[in-house]
This record gives sequence, structure tokens and C-alpha cells, in this order.
Amino acid sequence: MRRNRCSGFTLIEVLIVVVIMAVLAATIIPQFAASTKDAKQSALDFNLHSLRSQIEMYRMHHLGSYPALTGTSLPQLLTTTNAAGTAGTGTGFPYGPYVVGELPKNPFNDSNEVVAGTGLAVVAGGAGWQYNATTGGIWPNNTEFFE
Repeated sequence: MRRNRCSGFTLIEVLIVVVIMAVLAATIIPQFAASTKDAKQSALDFNLHSLRSQIEMYRMHHLGSYPALTGTSLPQLLTTTNAAGTAGTGTGFPYGPYVVGELPKNPFNDSNEVVAGTGLAVVAGGAGWQYNATTGGIWPNNTEFFE
């Protein structure tokens, strides 16, 4: 008499596979979470470098003065200006724009607004950047920067 044998996995084999998958998941998932923060940090570093270099370029063109903070923006970086920093169009306004479109966003809080600050602590209100018009210093306005 011939016995019919069902082919399949035993309970032990299934448990071993589940345990292996759990160990792999426990080691891989945290690395993906860290990569998101790393990507945001890289974008922040690039945006900060770009803003600082454009503010410095503005200072060189405008006899050592820095762009003024108006509301929550730096409009002199976004338009053409003359040597005095007055915004306008035409041949009398040969400098700029230093940033095309809008200021870059801070990827940690997704804001491109600018507030007055010293770069020592987060300024309330959710702005993306802190700016000191006296020194031309600009810093991210998010808690991760101050950790």
C-alpha cells in the first residue's frame, strides 16, 4: 500500500524563516529612518551654503552693506538692485537677482521665511531661517541645527 505524503513546510521551518525576517527587519529599518534625516541635513547644508554665498556676493556689490530683512523675506536677493540696494529694473539696476524665484526652504520645517535672529537658539514662529542684517549671518531655524 502506498502512502500519500503531503509536501509542505513544517512548523519549525516556518518559525525559523519568520525569526530570520524579524532580525533582518530590526537591523535594516532603522537605517532607512536615518537616511531621511541625512538627506534633509544634506539639503539644509546646500541651501545654507547657497544663501551665505549669495549674501556675500550682495555685500561685495553693495559697498559692504548686507540685504535688509523686510517682513519675512530678503527681497533684495530676489530682484535687481543698484549699488545703493534699491530694487528696480533696467540698466540702472545691474546687480542681482542673487536668488532666482524664491529663497530656498529649510527642509526640516519646509519654510523659506526669514526672521531676525542670532543663530543661538530657535526663534518661535516657524520661520525657516534666522538672519542678522548687521553681520549678514544666516542660520537654519530648526531644533536639529541646535542639537
